[in-house]
Amino acid sequence: MNQLKKLLIIGFVWPEPNSSAAGGRMIQLISLFKEEGYEITFASPAMDSVYMVDLEALDVEKKSISLNSSSFDVFIQQLNPSVVLFDRFMIEEQFGWRVAENCPQALRLLDTEDLHCLRLARQKAFKEGRQFDLIDLFSEDVAKREIASILRCDLSLMISEFEMELLVSVFKIDKTLLYYLPFLLEPIQISSREETPSFEQRENFIFIGNFLHEPNWNAVQYLKETIWPLIKTDFSEANLNVYGAYPSQKVLQLHSVKQGFHIMGRAADAQDVVRNSRVVLAPLRFGAGLKGKLVEAMICGTPSVTTNIGAEGMSGDLEWNGFIDDDPKRFAKSAIELYQNRNSWLDSQRKGIAIINERFSKELFSDDFKKTIDALLVDLKQHRLNNFMGAMLQHHTVTSTKYMSRWIEEKNRIR
Repeated sequence: MNQLKKLLIIGFVWPEPNSSAAGGRMIQLISLFKEEGYEITFASPAMDSVYMVDLEALDVEKKSISLNSSSFDVFIQQLNPSVVLFDRFMIEEQFGWRVAENCPQALRLLDTEDLHCLRLARQKAFKEGRQFDLIDLFSEDVAKREIASILRCDLSLMISEFEMELLVSVFKIDKTLLYYLPFLLEPIQISSREETPSFEQRENFIFIGNFLHEPNWNAVQYLKETIWPLIKTDFSEANLNVYGAYPSQKVLQLHSVKQGFHIMGRAADAQDVVRNSRVVLAPLRFGAGLKGKLVEAMICGTPSVTTNIGAEGMSGDLEWNGFIDDDPKRFAKSAIELYQNRNSWLDSQRKGIAIINERFSKELFSDDFKKTIDALLVDLKQHRLNNFMGAMLQHHTVTSTKYMSRWIEEKNRIR
């Protein structure tokens, strides 16, 4: 291991913490490694974004890299990182073999964000008008790619206990290859709770979510077509503000002042608009991972109504900070109850604070994670010997992916 600890993060996109939960999650991981004294480089083949975080302000070096280019080999040899973190399995597919070939002693971590195969299989089942079944996962090419990526890495960071259990029980992944690391948040103090707007000071329902994420777009459609008319029938004065980054024209067309359905676009300060709203609505019908919008609601002291998909993996044995309903009529009734009943709202707010403090407090996870990384760095050789399936996949993947990439690189060169 290098005396100077270096971390290379290879990002699918540049982090946008104000646009998505994935962006916020990445900043949390950077903070963890910074606390351990790592020198961090963040590299990505993505185009720069107006909304990307200022990495230099976080004391993180920014590096643009190219797909299918040996320039990456030179770059990583010179950097010689102790740890490489792949942001999602697609990035590991592109760059994992190059990391293994050029820096074989670097610890390879995969941040799954959510299980893509689970989200896509649920989405497919929904669009086919049927219930999702675990067997659907086996028909997805994405599942084969994602599981292979997990096996090739030394450790995969799982944000959801549900998904971690699914990998172990359904795909038979060895638990030593998985590590549960959810959102890492500061605990909510009583004093900060008292500083948030009161029940009486808040108004309107709110939905918030990145519209590049298909489950969010589907949820807004569902709200507009089914749930919101049910709410308006019994609560005619109700208003819903829909916020989200990257709204397309089809999203903007849902705006209707007459119906109290307001498409607001990107929020300049997401927490500010959630903090001043009375109830978050999140009728998600497919998806995976932990839902950043619902964690944000709890942080802001804003109760929510969601579905079982929305609440999955979040509250554990604790009660939800509002209501969980899959039936649209019950969902609408619960939303009105939560909006109009002050006692129910306050009780739900307290439950949300308990979930943050008991399930996602950074202090519950940070020390153990740091110790786990240190232990792997010390005993990496034995850890890899225990993962023969991963070594086998690494061998065949390097062989196949390497020559495909070399072919693309040569083709690009002679154009």
